[in-house]
Amino acid sequence: MVTRRRFLQGMAAATAVGQLGSLSALAHGVQQAMEPASAGPGAAANRVLGYVDVFVGSGGHGHTYPGATRPFGMVQLSPDTNNAQWDGCSGYHQGDGSIMGFSHTHLSGTGASDMLDVLVMPAMGPVLLQPGDRDFDGVNYVSRFDAKKAGGEKPEKGYKTGVKGYRSHYTGEQAHPGYYRVKLTKHDILAELTATLRAGIHRYTFDKDGDAHLLVDFAHGYQDDPREPTRLSDVEMRLVGNDTLVGGRRVWQWASGRVIYFAMKLSRAPTSVTLYSDDKALPAGSTEVKGDNLKAALHFDHASKAPLLVKVGISGVDIDGAMRNLDGEIPGWDFDGVRAAAEAEWVAELSKIRMESSSDKVNRLFYSSLYHTMLAPTVFSDIDGRYRGMDKAVHTLPAGRHNYSTYSLWDTYRAAHPLYTLYQSDRVPDIVDGLVRLAVESPSGAPVWPLQGIETVCMIGYHSAVVVAEAQAKGFKGIDYAKGWPVFRRRAMQDDYFGLGYYRQLGYIPSDKEGEAVSKTLEYAYDDWAVASMADALGHAEEAAALRKRSQNYANVFDKTTQFSRPRDAAGQWIEPFDPIAIGHSSRWRDFTESNAWQATFLNQHDVYNYMALFGGEDAFEKKLDGLFNADPTLPDNAPPDIAGMVGQYAFGNEPGHHMPYLYAYSGSHYKAQARVRMLLDTMYLPEPDGLPGNEDCGQMSAWYIMSAMGLYSVDPVSTNYVFGSPIVDRAQIDVGGGRTLTIETKNNGEGRPYIQSVTWNGQPWTKSWISHAELVAGGTLSFTMGETPNKDFGKARADRPPSYGAPAPAA
Repeated sequence: MVTRRRFLQGMAAATAVGQLGSLSALAHGVQQAMEPASAGPGAAANRVLGYVDVFVGSGGHGHTYPGATRPFGMVQLSPDTNNAQWDGCSGYHQGDGSIMGFSHTHLSGTGASDMLDVLVMPAMGPVLLQPGDRDFDGVNYVSRFDAKKAGGEKPEKGYKTGVKGYRSHYTGEQAHPGYYRVKLTKHDILAELTATLRAGIHRYTFDKDGDAHLLVDFAHGYQDDPREPTRLSDVEMRLVGNDTLVGGRRVWQWASGRVIYFAMKLSRAPTSVTLYSDDKALPAGSTEVKGDNLKAALHFDHASKAPLLVKVGISGVDIDGAMRNLDGEIPGWDFDGVRAAAEAEWVAELSKIRMESSSDKVNRLFYSSLYHTMLAPTVFSDIDGRYRGMDKAVHTLPAGRHNYSTYSLWDTYRAAHPLYTLYQSDRVPDIVDGLVRLAVESPSGAPVWPLQGIETVCMIGYHSAVVVAEAQAKGFKGIDYAKGWPVFRRRAMQDDYFGLGYYRQLGYIPSDKEGEAVSKTLEYAYDDWAVASMADALGHAEEAAALRKRSQNYANVFDKTTQFSRPRDAAGQWIEPFDPIAIGHSSRWRDFTESNAWQATFLNQHDVYNYMALFGGEDAFEKKLDGLFNADPTLPDNAPPDIAGMVGQYAFGNEPGHHMPYLYAYSGSHYKAQARVRMLLDTMYLPEPDGLPGNEDCGQMSAWYIMSAMGLYSVDPVSTNYVFGSPIVDRAQIDVGGGRTLTIETKNNGEGRPYIQSVTWNGQPWTKSWISHAELVAGGTLSFTMGETPNKDFGKARADRPPSYGAPAPAA
């Protein structure tokens, strides 16, 4: 175990040498931060790097990748085992038996895919140009990886299977934040990967004699159909000197039309290089090639026992940008120095929340989850500040700012962005001002799911409005809210965007005119609430009032007779027949987005008390909420796989349900929220590859765990309030910025003790079931006393219930 002082001493040694300083000093600093020491209780919290298991979510339907990256890094250097089908969304799945190679961009936990740029695969013998099937037929360039032993030698000290954070689900494959290694058994090659913010470095050790080569497959990428190639255009590669390969391409996949460039340097010059177009070799001596299907083989006669190093920079701007990123971030060939710097940065970022728990499972899940919250959004600007905007033009940022990409906003506005406002407060201005910038630059307006300068228009609503409004309401500076206002106003008031015309005209979207109409109506209502908050803050009172009133349009798809949100037609009639577990009212239509009427009925986040009245009062609302969790979990045959993690008809494995257990706080039965949240924390997550209840979705699934483990959840992020749940940590200290610390602690906690008995804030009794962001970030100590039986009086008084719609709970 380590003390806090010992940890800081180790980090000081680690960071003093800079990003690429002395390996011995930097590694020693990281080691100090991780090594046990004679210390008091709770010092295990500082072994943050050791608790992270990067393989969590890499099996099942988690869709995560295990490779090397930096916090919010532009490069994600990771193995590809699969580049097609739903469980290949990240390029990796734990159940696959072979590796295609190592590419430099990946998505974490998404349900749609793209990326997998610049695949590099080391090999020996003749050049094979086709990857082959992931089940490995022994003929193509894929390779099995060692499932029995780590390269024939004993694993490094501290990296062996079974040690926290360095566990591998194949013994020959090992990884932790900032570093990945695997033994490719086809040719007995040890591959190691690490990364900086915008570049990656590979180290390949060839353990057999003979001719070797690197295959660069620039046609590789995600494929919607495994029988069809990745859709590409404007592809080029060229040799520069005798040790550098550069290239660029336009990709027409999910982020249709995105462009990416790379620059690759080798630690020793190849003896020859063969360029290929459509798998045909160009004449010897060719140094440039254009086409849609390009590859290169870099040959090395008689593989040396000295490792071969490969470093690659990427850019969304041009080849020169990729080269500057590479030379600026990895000027030399110190693989171990880059790796140690990556580890030091991860230790520093993970240590922004210093959590203590007597449970090894909680320690592992907490820090693995915290790690996953820092894999998106990702930096997408060059070292010189240039970036490619949503208008496809190249822009330059002011010094010290970053442009970001990979905003999975339909998911992450719910918990990930509220979490960032607590422990990544210094990064929030860049992340949120980036959304404003994207909104202004984008021809399509308010961002929905932007990826590498392209709007994918994935999912419903326009929840960038929520993220911007939340930051504005929480008082974050360095964000040009006024610049973004016209764009968000236009979307709310004018754009004819996916049913918004009907929404404005009728107060709801008719299900005989627009797909997923019920869910769209409900989510537009919440976006109205967010844009109304923006309008208020900027002095646009008339628009704020109109949007606030319109945010109650949720009532127009609520049927008081059945007590469900359900589809209605353009004439205003409820569509029959109605089945609350159905996804659509016919084979032609889906009325809900990855949900059904049971789940959509509880989407309301911002106006809970007025919504309760539609049910006939809080008792009827609570009874219906009980029914959600206790209903028959059967789903229709056409339910999408995203509807997962079922508890009755509650689908925890999909993000729209994440706030629903906390709704009990509004009915005065907070103890039910406590019990339900603790059950979900205990049963829905495991520190294993198949350890997530659904897609990770760029950190949202993990952010729910982090927030709930600390006893907090933002039901309505725009309100800036957090509802209490059932904390499972013993203690957590959060660096909330400005030198202030928020401490959360529990007493008498443990298995079978999910219920809050009492709460104190800075030593004073706290009877409310919620607390504001402003109070938490001022610093202080929030203390929960827990027990095995519910204290039904806690949070029951109306004065103690969370506010909603900008007002306290109404009198009885």
